[in-house]
Amino acid sequence: MTGPSGGGRRKGLVLGSRPAYSVRLPSASRTEPAPVAERTVPWLRVGAAYAWRLILVGIVVYGIFSILGSFQLIAVALFLALVVTTVLRPLTDLLDRVLPRPLCVAVALVGSILFLLALLALVGNAVAGESTRLAGEFRGGVHRIEEWLQRPPFRLSPGRLSQLESQLTHYLTAHRSSLLSRAVSGLSRMVELVTGGALALFASVFFIHSGERLWGWVRDQLLPSRARPSWDRAGHAAWRAFAGYTRGIIIVAATNAVLVGVALLLLRVPLALPLTLLEFFAAFVPLVGSPVALAVATVVALAGRGPLTAAAVLALIVVIGQLEGHVLHPLVMSWAVRLHPLVVAVSVIAGSIIAGVIGAVVAVPLVSVVWAVLRALRAVPP
Repeated sequence: MTGPSGGGRRKGLVLGSRPAYSVRLPSASRTEPAPVAERTVPWLRVGAAYAWRLILVGIVVYGIFSILGSFQLIAVALFLALVVTTVLRPLTDLLDRVLPRPLCVAVALVGSILFLLALLALVGNAVAGESTRLAGEFRGGVHRIEEWLQRPPFRLSPGRLSQLESQLTHYLTAHRSSLLSRAVSGLSRMVELVTGGALALFASVFFIHSGERLWGWVRDQLLPSRARPSWDRAGHAAWRAFAGYTRGIIIVAATNAVLVGVALLLLRVPLALPLTLLEFFAAFVPLVGSPVALAVATVVALAGRGPLTAAAVLALIVVIGQLEGHVLHPLVMSWAVRLHPLVVAVSVIAGSIIAGVIGAVVAVPLVSVVWAVLRALRAVPP
């Protein structure tokens, strides 16, 4: 019971029971939930971080190639100008000891152009002088190929061969207009080629004469002062790699051409000199160009000299490939940027997919330059 004043026992309490105390227990420390990125496994976080960076780099590379594709003629012309500069710069520096610099550039360029024209004239005279004999040899070679196809393992009947010839003739007759349009487009490409050659020659004059001053102007006018040492180091590394690769591939191509020319002359294959020149230019496409050129030589040998000579040329393809891959490239290219054969093969295939033959030629020196720049930027400057 409670008293009238209200100061007695509290309502709800029972007599004889212990008073109830309100005790506040300490609450456990609350932790914020971890972010979603931290709740994933570490390798997935690292992979995602690299993935978006690689996607960004891929977008930039694709944009660069798209821009270069739009200005393909200018890009190819500048690439040819750099190639000419790497070849003729040592000769110009040698002549600079006794002649003025502009005269040295003129002598080097005009002399190289006259040499190329003389070489092309020699090839043309060789083809024209053997045209009558080659026509008879090719007719006999085609007849020998038909007889060879009629024997095992092919066993093609003469009627089947005649049918193939008629189908080929019908195809040429039916697609005459498209072939003519392709020939006309080929003439337009020839005009572009002449224009690109003129631009390459014009640019090579300035590259040979004052390439260092051009690079110094670009470095000092377009780059901030703090970035100039790194860019200068990267530029010199890129030029050394490009020049070393270009001179090395010229040495490899010349060696292949000499070996192929001597072998074709010993085997008495028709058109030995033009095929040698074809081998020289085809060797600029690593791992692919030389076998293609020797395949053409095999067809010519089969038509002109028979299956035995063609088999000898096939054996020559294997020998030249092994010599180029295991002897010439390791020895000649050791002072340039060396790339793994797998990297070279992937670069050539990727370049051919992107830009055809031009991409296959440009891919390996481009990868060499990029790798040299990365190595130079990673190194600690003195």
